[in-house]
Amino acid sequence: MSGHSHFATIKHKKEATDAKKSKVFSKISRLITIAVKEKGPSVETNSQLKLAIDLAKKANMPSDNIERAIKKGSGDLEGEKLEEFAIEAYGPGGTAIIIEGITDNKNRTLGDIKQALSQYGGKMVAEGAVKWMFERKGMIILDASSASKSKEEIEMDIIDAGADDIRWKDEAIEVNTKIQDLESVKSNLEAKGFAIDSAALGWVAKEEISLEGKDEESNQKLFEALDEDDSVQSIYSNLK
Repeated sequence: MSGHSHFATIKHKKEATDAKKSKVFSKISRLITIAVKEKGPSVETNSQLKLAIDLAKKANMPSDNIERAIKKGSGDLEGEKLEEFAIEAYGPGGTAIIIEGITDNKNRTLGDIKQALSQYGGKMVAEGAVKWMFERKGMIILDASSASKSKEEIEMDIIDAGADDIRWKDEAIEVNTKIQDLESVKSNLEAKGFAIDSAALGWVAKEEISLEGKDEESNQKLFEALDEDDSVQSIYSNLK
């Protein structure tokens, strides 16, 4: 699970149950396997793999699980046939949503996601219908509670690290970067002592919208339902 979704920035501090940890490990394993399949097993040349392994370590995923996922990606171990997907949708109140993931059964996954959207007042839309409302960016989630400085000092440090934009989300700080600057900004933030929850490429809304009442509540329930799906890695929306 990439951890850079709107949902993740709100829920990232929740204690995980054993069942939840197992689900998270499964999602990260798929990220590692896909990264190895696409660009090889070396973290020196595969930045996508390095970020996935960093995420695995942050989640306290056992090293045996990491090695097994790498071997599946390189073909040294037999594994399920995985493919990536991206679904665009409208949520309750007209929110724009991008759902990304990795599945071993695309038809089943599409059906499950369609059902979740329908249950909470959303619907799938054609490719490109909402993606134009977003920009592809590097996304780094920081733990705001770990920083002892003032908000102004924190923001100055983040900007000095090379960030493009900063968004405060409860106890998390979402840092956006240019695609090519993700690794360098992450390293700079680590050098400044920031606790990094996750880092990956993602989708950032060009403009955010605010909702209240039932629409806001329905969106949160939808995000939770989607996050429970084993195949869903990230959920991006323009909900403020």
